[in-house]
Amino acid sequence: MRHFGELYIDGQWVAPSTEGTRSLVDPTSEEPWATVASGGGVPDVDRAVAAARRAFVTFSRTTVQERIALIDRVIAAYERRAPELSALIAQEVGVPVSFSAQVTGPAGHMRVARDLIADYAFEQRIGDVVVRREPIGVCALISPWNWPLQTSVIKVVYGIAAGCTMVLKPSDAAPASGVALAEIMDEAGVPPGVVNLVIGRGSVVGDALSSHPGVDMVSFTGSTGAGVKVGESAARTVKRVCLELGGKSANVVLPDGDLEKAARWNVQRGFSNSGQSCHAPSRMLVHEYQVSDVLPFLVEEVERLRVGDPRDPATTHGPLIHAQQYASVQRHIEIGLAEGGQLITGGPGRIEGFDRGFFCRPTVIADVTPGMTLAQEEVFGPVLVVMAYRTEAEALEIANDSVFGLGGYVFSEDPARGYAFASGLQAGRVSFNGAATDSFSPMGGYKQSGIGRSMGVFGLEEYLEVKSVYGFPDRAEALPERR
Repeated sequence: MRHFGELYIDGQWVAPSTEGTRSLVDPTSEEPWATVASGGGVPDVDRAVAAARRAFVTFSRTTVQERIALIDRVIAAYERRAPELSALIAQEVGVPVSFSAQVTGPAGHMRVARDLIADYAFEQRIGDVVVRREPIGVCALISPWNWPLQTSVIKVVYGIAAGCTMVLKPSDAAPASGVALAEIMDEAGVPPGVVNLVIGRGSVVGDALSSHPGVDMVSFTGSTGAGVKVGESAARTVKRVCLELGGKSANVVLPDGDLEKAARWNVQRGFSNSGQSCHAPSRMLVHEYQVSDVLPFLVEEVERLRVGDPRDPATTHGPLIHAQQYASVQRHIEIGLAEGGQLITGGPGRIEGFDRGFFCRPTVIADVTPGMTLAQEEVFGPVLVVMAYRTEAEALEIANDSVFGLGGYVFSEDPARGYAFASGLQAGRVSFNGAATDSFSPMGGYKQSGIGRSMGVFGLEEYLEVKSVYGFPDRAEALPERR
């Protein structure tokens, strides 16, 4: 049995200040597969932040080319370990090895960040004023368990690209992925103190980082409830926060939309990662006269899914992360049926043939109305609700009737009609007819889905502070070289 017992601080693997270990449970077998240190405490956070502050003095002054070379080394180290990483997250969080985007995606994000800074204007002029964008400082990076590698990589690589130093706290449910990433940073020769890793509970390590006076910015991805606590803690020292929080995204099929395409795409996108994605289209809005037409397509597509051991290449959908998440999804399904939802496929209880593992039946429930629990709360599991609307105005009202505003989806055969509808959605990302998103455009949410953006230029600028320098003549030779 493996043991993850150390933290990574100032370029060294060190023992945490607190004693004790706990088990990591394989979500497929429900058996322990590794042990991990119980978690760091406030003294460990203090050590990590101090190391990051020392490193910032030098790393913030590195050139763009130096940081590009460093990112290249990180990419090479990451890709050498890709097969191992795929096996790790299959065991740690139940991500199928067939879901390659969880492992290949991070390298792509690193390349985008690397290429972006090659041409980014860290300095520009407004008359005689030089406007500089400088690294903001020490960043606390708090990552979730559902995309344990990709989310952490995006945070870390944009911090490096900007010239910041950082302390990474992976999810308490997926610490092994964080350890692997720190090992990669070490192998790539990231200077001591630039990237530090502290494992521990959010209520201890996360709060200590968020409120720490030595931290200049907090980037957090997770639930809205936890994000509120991060924001409250960060406000005590008036630091910048970038929060990507919950979602209850609507997929609106306009009357002229391709029902079959919309239905099949909704199942494929919404149930990927076993529905444990904040952007999942978990509400499908269909015109009232077309609901009966779309349901057979949904059932047929659900039946194509292959739920099973995530280490089996034939598996498309693995288990949920842990017993608590499984219980939460089961509770939501039962509430949805008790409130009047019509079960179309799936339902509560174990999948036939599975006597262990946190496997959830892929479920579709129709006749869901805006006031029902399943229409309002984020389930974070393979559960899709189908909702009827009478007019496009009502569809827009239903889609926006949520405290969340992370993603939105529109299907229509008329691009002008679809764009007009998409423009009315209160969401940070909207996809038309199943169009794929990319790593260059910003990701983030409206309302209680968050503050700030990640990825691309907007994501880079979350790690930069703006300075105006007055009085310099408009001559290039009078200025120092651009970083």
